[in-house]
Amino acid sequence: MVDDRQQNTRSGPPASRRRVLAAAALAPVLAGMPARADARPAGRKDGTPVEPVMTVLTDWADVGKALGRTGDMRRFMYHTGFPRWDLAVLSRGIRIDPALALGTHVSFVRYADHSTLLMGDTVVTERELQRFSDVLHQHGIEQTAIHKHLLAHEPAVWWVHVHAHGHDPVALARGLRAALERTGTPLAEPFAVSPPADLDTAAIDAVLGVKGYADDSIYRCTYVRRETITDGHVILPPGLGSTSAVGFQPLGGGRAALSGDLALVAHEVQPALRALRRGGIDLVELHHHNLSDEPRLFFVHYWAVGDAVRLAKGLRPALDATDVVPMPLKAA
Repeated sequence: MVDDRQQNTRSGPPASRRRVLAAAALAPVLAGMPARADARPAGRKDGTPVEPVMTVLTDWADVGKALGRTGDMRRFMYHTGFPRWDLAVLSRGIRIDPALALGTHVSFVRYADHSTLLMGDTVVTERELQRFSDVLHQHGIEQTAIHKHLLAHEPAVWWVHVHAHGHDPVALARGLRAALERTGTPLAEPFAVSPPADLDTAAIDAVLGVKGYADDSIYRCTYVRRETITDGHVILPPGLGSTSAVGFQPLGGGRAALSGDLALVAHEVQPALRALRRGGIDLVELHHHNLSDEPRLFFVHYWAVGDAVRLAKGLRPALDATDVVPMPLKAA
């Protein structure tokens, strides 16, 4: 019979030596891999959610350098937008303004445990989607939703919600920038555009019970959920991942293309859908944006074209079916 020592010799080096050899073989491969951003903080030992902390623009200087442009502060959030003004997207015969539905928007939030949350919504063409996804995965940035925000349109565009949480915000920014570089997203500072024209914004505000604001050439109204929303073990600041957005793209003569979404909890979904249809507003999608929000939020995207004030009147009952309040302008 062959003893154990002879058997081990014939079958190769012992297990401990095999592990050392495997590590040595992998070292050059691992050294060439991009830094990943998916080492998630564990949260508090007692399970209470971690609160966001206020920051200032200069706190995010290195993130801005990594992304290639300076963002802006929206209370707790450091926000950066990348409008897809390189795309000429038509939906139902209307050329979509990038500010209406073709903008990539990402936000960074600092937390009391010194971690950073990245959350955003990115716009990619169908041809770009797979390679964009691959680079996100390489850098440990999660995709929490892939879906549509518009009805039939050309060229085909997809909206990808991204999420990452870690202690190195610059690594998060570099990973996102690497993914954006695999698309046609313009990375230079966006050019100035004209403010919304030919809309009765005072009447829109009166109907919707909110003070809207100019977002490039779009007139926008934004609402936030009343509840405290958590994502895993962190609290989301109002306006991050839980807003109801209303956008009016002027078409001339007081007419507009209306596009946006409603943030709802489960029991609000059906009343809101019925209210939208009664108001003559088309339904686009019903879906999630996040994977671990609490309470669980659903989002209904909608579309309509017509007199802007009449569209606002058709939308108001759907908003009233949800537990939202106007977002303060300084947080928009």
